[in-house]
Amino acid sequence: MLENDRQDPFEDRLGIALRDAGDRFETDRAALVTAGRARGRRALLRRRAAVVSGVAAVALAGVGGVLVLPADDPAGPDRSSTASAASAGTATADAAVFTGDDLLRELKGLLPRGTYGEESARGSDHQLGPAAHLVYDEGAGAAAIGMGFARVEPGSAQVRELMACPDRNVTPYDDCTSDRLPDGSLLKLYQGYEYPDLRVDTKLWTADLVTAEGQHVSVLEWNSPAEKDAPVSRDEPPLSTERLRALVTAGVWRKVADAIPKSPKPSRSAAPRTERPEVSGKSAGATLSALLPGKLDVVAHSGQESEYAYVVVDDGRGRSLVQINVQYGMGDVAGQLYADGETLPDGTRVATRQGPGEKAGSGVVMWTVDTLRPGPAGFRVVISAFNTGDQNKGATRDAPALTMEQLRGIALSEQWDALR
Repeated sequence: MLENDRQDPFEDRLGIALRDAGDRFETDRAALVTAGRARGRRALLRRRAAVVSGVAAVALAGVGGVLVLPADDPAGPDRSSTASAASAGTATADAAVFTGDDLLRELKGLLPRGTYGEESARGSDHQLGPAAHLVYDEGAGAAAIGMGFARVEPGSAQVRELMACPDRNVTPYDDCTSDRLPDGSLLKLYQGYEYPDLRVDTKLWTADLVTAEGQHVSVLEWNSPAEKDAPVSRDEPPLSTERLRALVTAGVWRKVADAIPKSPKPSRSAAPRTERPEVSGKSAGATLSALLPGKLDVVAHSGQESEYAYVVVDDGRGRSLVQINVQYGMGDVAGQLYADGETLPDGTRVATRQGPGEKAGSGVVMWTVDTLRPGPAGFRVVISAFNTGDQNKGATRDAPALTMEQLRGIALSEQWDALR
């Protein structure tokens, strides 16, 4: 429960983003929303979760254990020295417990002078991990600021994805840098939008720090008093890039991350958890490229995300975006996704759709062929083509570079079976 004894929407959202790393599967939003209701892990907003300062791809640790306050910490706030003895987790040795009030006090002390409102926070022993949120106004307009903390495995693929700037062909933004600091920490500074796919003026600026020891600190700020459902109150968020850098790298936050209790090790007798396998974006992109008609020139491509890849092709009449999603475990929602489709003799389900694009580009159309192979794996291949090389911009041609028949042939190709 939050220190102020109320549930805060921001903290709900931050906790979800920190726990849910993987779900970026996004082709034909309407159909996938239906699937997402049936299987929550297959959320359609994976890209947005990743953009929200990179707090996606971080799984929070469990609840607290015994924590000891260092005796020689004169600069730190007065914190309690123990957590609940009934807690299932264990804390880092000699780490202090940080309450929600501690986090808010430290955050205010690092911000320029201003006024505060709508404060909420949870401490380092909370089962969702420490987080803080407030509305700040230095005189130019109220703005929401939030912080989250976690621990990650240094050098892991999770960290590489977390600290990578988004692909502009997928997520429009104004600026992003990702650098290694002299102490070995990784720092990402991002300036984008709360709804990058839509024409909305709510800006989202973030800073993420991952230290060499695996401490992850995330700061988020908006140019409105709430991240959603609130009018823009100022032209830009209150903290400049340099102030964001100074805030996220403050030494106290590393202690907060250290105070997150570690999850207990599973017993040897416990059954191993079965996870849904994923197809790498690199493999999906390579297969897609190999199946394209020879007359198409590939002018851009990406396969960095799991289960998703795209190419931008040009047949001499303008650029056309072609994207592929390859996903396991979708058999249980086949009735929803393919209710209006067809079933081939071998049991493969096929659905086709032609309609407007997913994003704000003017005149953009999206042609999709969605297939599901028979069998317990629920192996799904979805291909979509657009009449533009960038969905966030207007149409550059009358129709996509691939016909519906060509898209169908690619989606049903036996070459995808090699990824099964």
